Amino acid sequence: MDRRKNPYAPGAGVQPPELAGRDKLLEDAAIDMDRILNRRPTKGMMLLGLRGVGKTVLLNRLHLMAEQKGFRTAKVEAPEGGLLPQLLAPELRQVLYRLDLQISTGYKLRQAFSVLRNFVAAFKVKIGDIELGIEPVHGEGDTGNLEQDLPDLLVAVCEAANERGTALAIFLDEVQYLSPNELASLIVACHEVSQRNLPLFFVGAGLPQIAALSGNAKSYSERLFTYPQVGPLDVPAARSALVHPAKNEGVDFQSDAVEEILRVTERYPYFIQEWGFQVWNSAPSSPIRFAHVQQATPGIIAHLDANFFRVRFDRLTPLQQKYLRAMAELGPGPHQTGDIATTLGVGVGAVASVRQQLINKGMIWSQRHGETAFTVPLFNEFMKRQMPILEKHEPKRRPH
Repeated sequence: MDRRKNPYAPGAGVQPPELAGRDKLLEDAAIDMDRILNRRPTKGMMLLGLRGVGKTVLLNRLHLMAEQKGFRTAKVEAPEGGLLPQLLAPELRQVLYRLDLQISTGYKLRQAFSVLRNFVAAFKVKIGDIELGIEPVHGEGDTGNLEQDLPDLLVAVCEAANERGTALAIFLDEVQYLSPNELASLIVACHEVSQRNLPLFFVGAGLPQIAALSGNAKSYSERLFTYPQVGPLDVPAARSALVHPAKNEGVDFQSDAVEEILRVTERYPYFIQEWGFQVWNSAPSSPIRFAHVQQATPGIIAHLDANFFRVRFDRLTPLQQKYLRAMAELGPGPHQTGDIATTLGVGVGAVASVRQQLINKGMIWSQRHGETAFTVPLFNEFMKRQMPILEKHEPKRRPH
């Protein structure tokens, strides 16, 4: 078939041709945005899910919706290890300059510029020039303590937006990579803005452990955010995401071909796009048949192994790789921590630090105490292909 007309869009955060199965979440977010624009209180959102479920796609769609509704927006992705001030300050600077273009400078806007200048100096953020004529405001955003200064900064920016008759929206991807102090500071800042009924719409996205991390950081976070679970698509939505884009190009799937793709992808949105894209390119003509899917699948798995899975595997130490291989031996999970250690041939304590390192790297997560699960769908199958033989771990003995 004509590869130029291939409708599928596999990629990190790339909008698929049909965003199926997320209508309720998008509707709830649109209502929340309208409430904020009308100065009515609402909660922020933390989108939780494994890799490949479309969290970043949703975050990007919500970002677009907010801009279309007139919000002033800041969008950042947290790298491993945090650096939230360095990420957020340049975005908020752009927000303030966009507010400045609307009408002549107001008091709250000048104050927000001043607090931003203090914040940038306190955290040594490299940023472009800030209006030199702005009078300094001492005692706001200048302590060097993020939990005190970030609330000052967000309050000031939201007050400036309020003065302009608009609202601020912040979109933060990969929230799990924030340091504990950064996450706590962000929660305190959102809480302070909420208590003052200032116009802020916050959306975070990341791995499932964010809910527990937020609760550990500040106990009131459960009242500040909703935590929508973004998971695999249900069967009708998965079928729609696969079939409709092809049908719009005049191409049909036979029913058994659809069922096979839904089976091998486990209805994860990213994998549906990948299978749809590759099967389209390899099928000779419409309709796409079961045999076409079967013929294409080995090549698709090899492509995922070399790209989607491999980039994560290569970031791991040999011991971390062995830990994940032991998890894979037990199946997709979740698994008891003790069972994983037993599979490795050691006690739980011998690999406790390895488990924590893998959590910090976003490779595994713990829904309940003593449980461990992969954050990447189908990773257990990849680990068995990558490391066919499970090797027991032999801790090094310390010399006497």
